[in-house]
Amino acid sequence: MFIDEIKFFAKAGRGGDGVVRWRREKFIDKGGPNGGDGGRGGSIYAIAVQDVHILSKYKHKKEWRGNDGFEGAGGSRHGKDGLDLYIELPLGSVITNVESGASVSLEEVGQKELLLKGGMGGYGNEQFKTSINTTPTTATKGKTGEEGNFKVELQLFAEIGLIGLPNAGKSSLLNAITNADAKIGSYQFTTLDPNLGDFHGHIIADIPGLIEGASKGKGLGIKFLRHIKRTRMLAHLVSLENENPMKAYKEIRKELGAYDKALLEKKEVIILTKTDIMTDPAGKGTSNGAGEKKIEKIKKEFEKLGGVVLTLSLYDDKSVKKLIDGLVKMLRK
Repeated sequence: MFIDEIKFFAKAGRGGDGVVRWRREKFIDKGGPNGGDGGRGGSIYAIAVQDVHILSKYKHKKEWRGNDGFEGAGGSRHGKDGLDLYIELPLGSVITNVESGASVSLEEVGQKELLLKGGMGGYGNEQFKTSINTTPTTATKGKTGEEGNFKVELQLFAEIGLIGLPNAGKSSLLNAITNADAKIGSYQFTTLDPNLGDFHGHIIADIPGLIEGASKGKGLGIKFLRHIKRTRMLAHLVSLENENPMKAYKEIRKELGAYDKALLEKKEVIILTKTDIMTDPAGKGTSNGAGEKKIEKIKKEFEKLGGVVLTLSLYDDKSVKKLIDGLVKMLRK
């Protein structure tokens, strides 16, 4: 199961205690303080990795704890610091501290962000030596590490986000032009999780089908709308199975705007899919001139919107190649 949201509690390590120790020299009682300080507690960091499925590993992990620092020792020896803890999270994660509301976004592989700071180590009695107190018997305890509850939401980074009504052909297109193996079917919501594919070194994300009312929680709701926010370009698939393709297109645009108006400003390419329904309705490999004219008429209607419009029949290799060339050209702009 694809998991794009988790919650957990975390606590950084406690600092080690300082200690009371004395130099032992012949004929000198309490030859001077030399108790060392405690080590710092281990801090907790988030680190970005290129693995969108890693959150599934943490499905049942509700708590993370940092390593405590070690206490000091005689001979002015400092206690060993607790090891820092690194939580691997997928690129695109937005990590929010529930209590403070502070959030951080992981936008580059290898990016490290401090979530919780480990506690400072306590002072040994050597730290308290003064000219008037040459034999201090005081040492302090290590400090408690920071703690907090966190929420992680994954917002996929992708060059192209495939959007459209259910059964618009998104998964089929993804399978045809990338190395993906997305599930396809002839019923709504075949895709229940985002699928990713590699397209000439660019990531394409197949976003699960949206329907009217999605921005208000209808159908699959807004669960996957956030994944569209970080895509560089939207490929809006409109199936010619629809009696009114323009209405289907505007329906999805309405939901995008209701969720976040910034989505309407993204670079967009419109792809009219399943054109074979008009050119070869019987599925016998025959050409239908009237159907081709109708497709051209619909295409011109969409071109009036001012954007790039491509057509696609997955049963026509030339059509697929033309689409690939068109997408590559747009990505290079």
